[in-house]
Amino acid sequence: MYLEKFFDVVNQSKMIEIISKTVKDERVVSLINKYLKAGVIANKKFKKTSIGLAQGGNISPLCSNIMLNELDKELERRGIKFVRYADDTILFAKCKRSAERILANILPYIENKLKLRVNP
Repeated sequence: MYLEKFFDVVNQSKMIEIISKTVKDERVVSLINKYLKAGVIANKKFKKTSIGLAQGGNISPLCSNIMLNELDKELERRGIKFVRYADDTILFAKCKRSAERILANILPYIENKLKLRVNP
């Protein structure tokens, strides 16, 4: 399962909501929020960032792992075997039909709860 353009389209509000559950110091959450909205320089031009995480940014891997930890916990809760590296996840099933059922059942969680898109 490949999350479509994860770093480019991750919902920053959802990210801060999840980080706020994990990090109890509001000053740290505020600092992360400011970092997310600070913008990036691409092709020698400044670009505002209201969505996504700057690829190669200092805290982008940390933020993505905090957010995708929610997916890990949901997969574990459902008893789904998986391996995740950054924004790529492999779900294991015994047969094709089971794999299709797992994907169909987990997609609403990914798309509605985490506000992410899965690349078909």
